[in-house]
Formats: sequence, C-alpha cells, structure tokens
Amino acid sequence: MNAIPTVYDVAERSGVSIATVSRVYRSPDSVRAATRERVLAAAGELGYVPSGNARGLASRSTGVLGLCFPDYSDPDTLDAEDDDAAMLYSDQIIRGMERAARRHGYALLIAASLEGGPENLVAQVAGRVDGFAVMARTVPTAELEAISRRRPVVMLAGPRAKDPSLDHLDHVEVANEDGQYELTRHLVHDHGLRHLAYVGLVDESPDVEARFRGFRRACHEAGIEAAAAPALRMPMMTQAEGARAAHLLCEGDGDRPEAFVFANDQMAVGALQALERHGVRVPDDVVVTGFDGIPLSRLVRPALTTVRQPMVRMGEEAVDLLVRRLSGQPPEEPVSLMLPVGVVRRASCGCDEATTPSTATPSTTTG
Repeated sequence: MNAIPTVYDVAERSGVSIATVSRVYRSPDSVRAATRERVLAAAGELGYVPSGNARGLASRSTGVLGLCFPDYSDPDTLDAEDDDAAMLYSDQIIRGMERAARRHGYALLIAASLEGGPENLVAQVAGRVDGFAVMARTVPTAELEAISRRRPVVMLAGPRAKDPSLDHLDHVEVANEDGQYELTRHLVHDHGLRHLAYVGLVDESPDVEARFRGFRRACHEAGIEAAAAPALRMPMMTQAEGARAAHLLCEGDGDRPEAFVFANDQMAVGALQALERHGVRVPDDVVVTGFDGIPLSRLVRPALTTVRQPMVRMGEEAVDLLVRRLSGQPPEEPVSLMLPVGVVRRASCGCDEATTPSTATPSTTTG
C-alpha cells in the first residue's frame, strides 16, 4: 500500500513552506490565489487529506462519519412555528444518517454550506472522519477521487452514470423518473388533464432532469404534446420561486395550464399560497403537485399531491454502506442502490384520500 501523503509532501510538490500549506486549509483568504491553487492542485495529485487532529489521522479511526451538501435551506421556512413541518429534503437525510450512525456507534459531522470554496470545506471535513457521504454535484470530481483513496465515500442522489469517473464509489439514489412518470399518469388518466406545465430548475440537476423525463414519457404515452424543456426553469427551488412561477403561469399568454407540476414540494407549497392570494382555487381552477414528500406537504391546504421519496432511508443506507466498507465486509465491488418512491394522492389534485403505491422496486447492483 502506498504511504499516506503528508503536509510535507504537499509543501515539497507545490514549492511552498509547510506553514503556507497549513494556511491554505485553515485560512485560505490569507494566501494569494495563485499559491492557494498550486497547493490545492498538489494535494489533489498526491491524494492528500488534511488531518484535524494529527498527522496520519487518515489511517486511524475517529468514530465520526461525514456528510457534505449545499445549503438547501428555504428562507420562507426559517421562522416556521412547527420545526418538524419545516424540515426539508436535506434535513430528512441528516435524520436518517444520525439515526444509523448512532446505531453503529458513530457520530456525524455535517458541512451544510459551500460558501468560501468547496475544496477547502470538503478537505476539512474529510480529514476528520472515517467515512464520507456527499450529495451529487456538490464536490469536484478530482477532490472526491483524492478523498476516496483514503476513506470510503458514498454518493447520494443523482444518477450514477452521470459521472462515469466516479463509478468506483458506492451510490444511493431514488427512482426519480418512475415517480414523476406515475404521478403524471395519475393526472392524465385519473383526472383527464391534458394541458400540464412542468416547473424545473435553471441549474443542471440530475434528479430534476430525471423527473422531467418521467413527465415527458407519461405525456408522450398519452398522446399529449410535451415540450423538450420545462415550461419554466426557476433559479432556486424555494417557496418564493414557486409563488413567482405560479404568477408567471397564470399571467402568461394563452390559456392557463390545467396543472402545475413542480420539481419539488417547496415550490409547490409556495405556489399554493400565491394562488390562494390571487383567488385561484386548487384543484377546481388548477391542479398543483410536488415531489419529495416533506412534512409540510401534508399540512398545507389543500394538502399537496406529491411523490414521496425515502429521504430518511437514503441517509440510513449511506451510513450502512460506509460502515460496511470500514469493517471490510463484502462485496468488494461498488454498490448502487435504487430506492422506491410512492405517489401520494391528496386534495391538491382532486383526490380525497392519500395513497402511496410503490412505483419502483428497490434494487442493489454491484460493479
């Protein structure tokens, strides 16, 4: 096995002092950009991960697992009186990871923001944990590859094939496309809707793209024309952007769509509130649906029809995979889990009772 790279190796490779390498990770703004980039490049080439406690920490157990993801907090929920209702997608994943980590005797270290530079943040977290879970598209590929040489890494969300260079990592995702397909079929076949508008995200998101594919597939099968792009792409998937999308769809040229199909629950909840303020009745005048199944979706009025994904279970599965790798249990090949989702039919689409039929069979693949 190759020797674990140290701060001395990084300093020699980048042509700077050990103190400068330390400042790059502890106080990056105190180092000139060109020097900082040279040090980080050298660290990436060597596979160096800084230790939070002592040299060689990467080879010893810390009893801690790490999670890194962008801060998806919605400012519209920060003052919610019901903390449980305000829990969003990432909160539920954290809940699952914490639950499983305790069961296995680990603590959880969370990094929920990438402001100030993802490389520095990821390195700081990875240097203090035994295993690392990261949301798709959060961390540069080169950084993940360097980390995965020294400790197990699990990718969360996003299709595995999106980045083939990370195929050696374990991966957990949900059946996004199938979930949106089943929800759209419900709107078309059970409610007879033909004019549906999908609201997505400006930034490229593998999960949102998969949901839009499911939407288009259901429309095509029903003989409904579906555009190659969503009716609207919003800059953020927050309640405020959902409200703005509802306004744009209602005020746009031509007939108002019969259904607003949102890429997540947060936008759908914002749309419900905006439509109520404008006197538009849901579902009598327009149907609204979401995706995720966050607690808030069942408490709004009308209750939101959505696709419930197993967010807590995603966190639990990530921890179980990390612990399996740390204990040296088979299989040696990378594991890819596809977790099932379920359509929850509620009042916002005109259904009286909530039901959650499974739309995908969970699968485990290796290789």
